[in-house]
Amino acid sequence: MKAKDFEERFDNGESVMPFADLSGAERPNQKTRRVNVDFPAWMVDALDREAEHLGVTRQALVKVWIANCLTRDAHTAHRP
Repeated sequence: MKAKDFEERFDNGESVMPFADLSGAERPNQKTRRVNVDFPAWMVDALDREAEHLGVTRQALVKVWIANCLTRDAHTAHRP
């Protein structure tokens, strides 16, 4: 399929997925690595309460909180 036809289908709201080769597709900066962190029981309980309140998993909550902290504090990491 020519790029022009692909773009036309996309612009018309048609699915272009059958024509896309995703075999080598990657999401940048999305490769995961497993880490283990030990928390005191009271902290796990507090995380679970907050996660339940927000309707997310404990893991999702921890990831979002850490990402927010890293993003917020990124400017201080590059100071001499």
